[in-house]
Amino acid sequence: MASPHLDHNSSDCRAVSAVLARVGDKWTVLIVALLGDGPKRFNEIKRMVGGISQRMLTLTLRGLERDGLVTRTVFPTVPPRVDYELTPLGRSLWEPVEALGAWARGNIGEIEAARERFDARPKEPTSETANAA
Repeated sequence: MASPHLDHNSSDCRAVSAVLARVGDKWTVLIVALLGDGPKRFNEIKRMVGGISQRMLTLTLRGLERDGLVTRTVFPTVPPRVDYELTPLGRSLWEPVEALGAWARGNIGEIEAARERFDARPKEPTSETANAA
């Protein structure tokens, strides 16, 4: 069955691209996967997501909240407690993210072996180096 021609300049295509940019971001994937187990505090997420800066975590959580994937709940304690939790929409994203994570875990050995085989191959001239000569 042939797929209809997509106009990459259409507003529909741009909207889908924006959503895919959000849900395909590595930090989004990791945060959504973590929140699949239930609400977490900011510092708890930061500890669990290795390598993320405080600024990047803040930006990612804000983006997820703006897109309706995460809720932010502030508790009136001293100091204030803030929890982040997946919304029903975020939970629907968690399902494919979890499946993707399971696929990655199940295939990491094969991927690493393929990388080793690729890296061991004799270097071929690239179009950039061939054109420079």
